[in-house]
Order: sequence, then C-alpha cells, then structure tokens
Amino acid sequence: MKTNFALLLWRRLALALLAVLSLSLAAPVMAQSSSLQKIKQTGELRIGVAPGDPWYFRDPNSGQWTGLGVLIGEQLAKSLNVKLVPVETTWGNSVAALQSGQIDIMLVLDATEERKRAIDFPSKPLLWYAQGVLAKDGLVVKNWEDLNKADIRIGVALGTATDRDLTKRLPNAKIERFTNTDETVAAFNAGRVDAIGFYHPALAIAYSKIHKGAVYIPKPAVALPTSAGIRKESDSAFKDLLDVQFDKLYNSGTTESLYTQYLKSKGLDPSKQPGVTREALEK
Repeated sequence: MKTNFALLLWRRLALALLAVLSLSLAAPVMAQSSSLQKIKQTGELRIGVAPGDPWYFRDPNSGQWTGLGVLIGEQLAKSLNVKLVPVETTWGNSVAALQSGQIDIMLVLDATEERKRAIDFPSKPLLWYAQGVLAKDGLVVKNWEDLNKADIRIGVALGTATDRDLTKRLPNAKIERFTNTDETVAAFNAGRVDAIGFYHPALAIAYSKIHKGAVYIPKPAVALPTSAGIRKESDSAFKDLLDVQFDKLYNSGTTESLYTQYLKSKGLDPSKQPGVTREALEK
C-alpha cells in the first residue's frame, strides 16, 4: 500500500515538473513577437543608418539623417502607418544589430552568401548599381578597354570589390590603391590618378564635392542588385510585405524618383548621372 502511494506521489510530482518545464520553454517563444507584429505594436520602424552617402548622410549641423536609404525608409513607414526611427550603427555591425533586435531593417545591404547565413533578405531587389569610374576631363570612357592602357592610372580603395574587379578587368592599366574612399577621391582631385573606380552612386557624390571630371559606366555594364537585411524568423509576414513594397516602389518609378530627388539636394543634375534601375544601367 505504501509502495503504491509513493509511486503515485512520484508520478504526480513528475507530471508537475514536466508541466513547469514545458511552460518555461514555451514562454520565450510565446513572448517573442515577429518583426511585423513588433513594428505595429510600437508604432515604429527602426532602420539602421551608417555613414555612406548617398545611402545615409548625417547633417553635421542639425544631426539629422538623410539619404536614399532614409527616403525609402520613409515610404515603408508610411505604408505601415508608423513612425520612422533612424538608429545609428555601422555597416560592419548591422548584422549583429538585426540579430539582437536593435533595428528592424538595414536598407541598401547586399545579400552576400555570408550574410544570408546570419540574417534574411527579401527576394525582390531594392535597387541596382554598377561598377563605374569618375574620369578626368578629356578622358572619355565608353568601354572598359578605353581604360585598359599602360598610361592610365586608376585609383581604388584597397581590398574593396572594386579593387578586385578592376585588377582583373584592366590588367594593362596602372591600379593605384588607397586606404579608403576619401583618400582615393583626394588623389583624383589632386591629379595623381586619371580616374577612380567605385559603384556609380558613390562616384556621383564624389563629383558633387569636387566638380571635376565625369561619371561613366563602361560597357559591358557590371550591374548588381542590392537589398535589405532583416532578422531571420519563422514568420515570413515582414519579408513578404517588403517584397510587395520593394516591387511597388521600383516598378512605379518611385525608387528612381527618390534617387533623383536626393541628387538634386546635392546640387547635381540627375539627367547627367546614371540611375539606380537595371534598365537604366544596361542601356
């Protein structure tokens, strides 16, 4: 009798412990809202912002952030009927900021294979950019072979994708490597190189600062899509919404229009600068 009572007691204790354990394991899952749920609950869309004109630029006087990434973020926030909140980060820390929930989205982030292992990306492209050059006055660049000459000096930022691409693409040219973008632009401004290579939106901003030379996208165009990083989660609602919004902004011409608007704010004539659609870059 005592044995049966003890056995029954142990069974009841085991069931109670199992129930407590199940609740404790389920609690974090139940408490964790999806990205879209959290955005709607808080009424805020938090976008990561990091120095990198024309995507993100902080006015040194007002401290306010602007740039194409911010303008697109405003469109997304409007479609969700929430407030846009810029959260400063760095390009290198953006993945960690998404994983930890510090930001909801990092716009204009390339979907590399390494990043795909840590975060998620919408399937629709946000916009396109191409490998280009800012060439000195008098140096007309229609094709890559126009630069593939021993007497042509081309500046690049050391270790970048542009450095790797142009080193292979232009074996006869003299590739001059500099520590960062600013040093590369300074070398061009001083006449130490004949052209500098970057993706074309960054070259447009460089031109807006020094007003020398012209931006070209040599043929054949090396155009690449960029996207936006978001947190990995089982609920695909936010990702699906972004696919719809990106497609709508792109095909309606809004993305291109926002880029044009930002170029004008930099004192540039958009008609003289390549756009950010695949169709424009591959004409």
